[in-house]
Amino acid sequence: MKRFEQQVLVHLDAAYNFARWLTHDEAGAEDAVQEACLRAFRFFEAQHGESPKAWFMTIVRNACLDWLKANRQRGLEEELDEQMHAGALETPDVAAGRASEARWLRACIATLPRDYREALVLRELEELSYKEIGAIVGVPLGTVMSRLARGRDLLQERLLAARRRMTS
Repeated sequence: MKRFEQQVLVHLDAAYNFARWLTHDEAGAEDAVQEACLRAFRFFEAQHGESPKAWFMTIVRNACLDWLKANRQRGLEEELDEQMHAGALETPDVAAGRASEARWLRACIATLPRDYREALVLRELEELSYKEIGAIVGVPLGTVMSRLARGRDLLQERLLAARRRMTS
């Protein structure tokens, strides 16, 4: 139990952050992380590999995907309705400065397709290596690099478009 706590449970904050980005739902993220913890505990002794964090984040991702499938009727994310989110992107509160910029950036990231969003979150926010990201999402290293490049380009396009809308 102590080894499980030291190698897996220390990553709960990162797991919840990742789950929140994937599910777009606080309760769903909590449910997915709880399910991931149960799965990780159940299979902990069979865990192999260099990175317990990457192993655990893979389980979190799978739990999130299961949660999304189960909650499909609630609107399975992928392409967000631009009109519904336009208000959050068009008018960040200038007085709030840095905090509103962060909210605005998070809103732009939230509009990215899941494959790009998860690669960006795992690399830029969770600071995982390309190899770890590949292990988590189950794709080759080249695909990770491609998703990151495309995700960054798409994010930049959306940020610039949102900035143009704000200034017009």
